[in-house]
Amino acid sequence: MNNLRKETLTRSDIESSLRKEFPELRKSQISSVIETIIESISESTALDEKVEIRGFGTFSKKLIRPRKFVNPKTKKVSYLGETSTLHFKPSKLLILK
Repeated sequence: MNNLRKETLTRSDIESSLRKEFPELRKSQISSVIETIIESISESTALDEKVEIRGFGTFSKKLIRPRKFVNPKTKKVSYLGETSTLHFKPSKLLILK
């Protein structure tokens, strides 16, 4: 059984890592680049396109089937239509690091 611990990588973690790697860039430049990349990934997956970043992973749109749910307070049954969410599958290279 693998004892791999999943760690969360936040946007600020990415920014600080990039600032160390590229000290000549200003914080605002790094933030702008990250924002552009995130917007591009979001727009592409919204259009049902897969986004693959070699050595990092793949982003895709995952559909969640329609379902019913019960409000525990009122016991009222409601229905939620099909929704979608962003799915990320990490690269094998990313998992091994």
